[in-house]
Amino acid sequence: MWMLSPSTGTVQTLRHNIDECLTGGCVLAELGYLSLLLAAALSLLQGTLPWLGLRLASPTLLRCAKPLALINAILLLTSLLLLASCFAQDDFTVSYVAQHANSALPLGFKLAAVWGGHEGSMLFFVFALGLWGALVALCSKRVDPLITTRVLAIMGLIVGLFGLYTLIFSSPFDRQFPGPLEGRDLNPMLQDIGLIIHPPLLYLGYVGFAVNFAFAMAALHSSRLDGAVAHWSRPWALGSWVFLTAGIVLGSWWAYYELGWGGWWFWDPVENASLLPWLLGTALLHALIVCEKRGAYGHAVLLLSIFTFALSLLGTFVVRSGVLTSVHAFAVDPSRGLTLLLLLGLLLTCALTLFALRADIRAPYARFGLLSKEGQLGAAILLLCVACASGLLGTFYPMVFQSLHLGSLSVGAPYFNTIFVPLALCLMALMTQLPRLRWQALAPHSRLNALLPPLFGLLGGGLISLAYLEQGAFSGSWIGILANMVSLWLMASLLLPLLQPTSRRELTLNRFGSLLAHLGVAVCALGIAQVSYHSQEGGTVLSANQPYQLGAFEFRYEGREPVIGPNYTAERITLSVHKNGKEVARLTPERRHYSVRTMNMNEPGIAWGMLGDLYVVLGEKMGPDAYAMRLHYKPLVRWIWLGGLLMMAGGTLRLIARRPLLASRSVAVSASHPRLEQEAL
Repeated sequence: MWMLSPSTGTVQTLRHNIDECLTGGCVLAELGYLSLLLAAALSLLQGTLPWLGLRLASPTLLRCAKPLALINAILLLTSLLLLASCFAQDDFTVSYVAQHANSALPLGFKLAAVWGGHEGSMLFFVFALGLWGALVALCSKRVDPLITTRVLAIMGLIVGLFGLYTLIFSSPFDRQFPGPLEGRDLNPMLQDIGLIIHPPLLYLGYVGFAVNFAFAMAALHSSRLDGAVAHWSRPWALGSWVFLTAGIVLGSWWAYYELGWGGWWFWDPVENASLLPWLLGTALLHALIVCEKRGAYGHAVLLLSIFTFALSLLGTFVVRSGVLTSVHAFAVDPSRGLTLLLLLGLLLTCALTLFALRADIRAPYARFGLLSKEGQLGAAILLLCVACASGLLGTFYPMVFQSLHLGSLSVGAPYFNTIFVPLALCLMALMTQLPRLRWQALAPHSRLNALLPPLFGLLGGGLISLAYLEQGAFSGSWIGILANMVSLWLMASLLLPLLQPTSRRELTLNRFGSLLAHLGVAVCALGIAQVSYHSQEGGTVLSANQPYQLGAFEFRYEGREPVIGPNYTAERITLSVHKNGKEVARLTPERRHYSVRTMNMNEPGIAWGMLGDLYVVLGEKMGPDAYAMRLHYKPLVRWIWLGGLLMMAGGTLRLIARRPLLASRSVAVSASHPRLEQEAL
């Protein structure tokens, strides 16, 4: 835990560090380490005592799972807060603080730096695991106690394993004496409000699927997977999906306005590492619906629960393994990444072995028609799994190819676009039938209601293409036209039935949440189609007497000014944008210099608009009051994140709508399973 470096620093600095420790100013790191150590030890007890209680039929040992889960969450929260306190106090004797902070760094970024590096992010990862375990303990009063006990025991083992990994390989509390007088500062690319919010949301989404993994293992261990277990497991999948969606949407927004390349998705391996569990998590949600309502797709639920959590852990490995270079990745010792890979292999092997031994392949199957809700959801689940498998292959095959010393292989955006675009269009075409679907059969619908949505999509998509043709921004791609049509068709399929009084009366909170989530997919897809196929961009050297015309917009150079920030200096350029002779926007791109890290960063100038964004990236200075610039017009780009917000809102509403149903459903489950009443403690 102690890293001694007597050859660096001065005697005065060493005395100052020792004096701080003796006066209590430096004991926070030791207390944080102790809290993490206790949490890991108690988590292993949480993961072993309940199994011993099941073996010995001991009610006392079975009851210990819940209090241990709550204590572990408190200890992990304490450890995280103590690390944050070290950052707030600029305790540079803590190696992790010295590597990722600076005394001039604003307080908000100091706190965000807690998860800005490998060690701190692993601590937050373990804390998120403990938090979900505590929530299971608090919110499972009406769930079968034996299922809850098994779930908490499995969660305890997972928390214990990753807690030990953090303690042994990635402790953020290691010290160095003498500590430096100043820290290295946080990576300038991460000095943004997006870092404060994006990683916690992403980790909560990743880790939340551990609960579904635990429910799947508990169902297999108890040789039971029915509608009741699916009902208990589904809210956790929904909550994790909402958090993961929020993390992906915020990460996309951060990349757009912070990195200065004008894009929102790069098919970067780390970006894909968050998308893949989101795809399987979406499939898991819909499989749980069918399992709960009709008792079908039970084996799919088990496998999707296992592989969704496995992909979450795989993403953790990719970010921290050192196998790739990415703006999102942490450059660490590959041996630590190998240990993470071994943990993933251990959990996956145990889970699949239990599935092979306990899954009942002779269980009766529900019968349904291909054009029923079960059939259409099954097709959607299959498409999501194919998309995930294709993305997994394109993301990790080059890494495996290179690790075997077979050469280098590059898989870029053309591969992913070729795979994902047709699958996404097919998936949205299936979603257009959502209002017409009922369990086991199609709902009765008038011919007019069946024809109006596709007609609206056909006409709307054609009009959009004509509008871009007149503006000179038509790409000529039939994929873009088809994407417009299918997106509008889906919107019409979801919204037009609301014009009927009967449909409005049947619009419960649960159905409204589903409508919002699927509407968010359509809105997001429409925004993606416009940005991908109808964006305009150009490059020029802009000066005071040389305006630049981009489509209908004229950009004019207005001047420059120096800017002094809290830990950087910058040069800010002001541009005015005119359309039809009138000024419509002002843009202020910057070029920043961070002296501690000796890094330069470009901050794009963006004029936000619901119909499109004007986006400027500042380049090199080419002369007095003359700068190279990249200028973009991004139509409907904000609709991408608006669609993400609608998906998050829809998932949240469905989660809220399930709360009053939980008690009544739980009572019915107990009444229909008298054996559980006898086993329950």
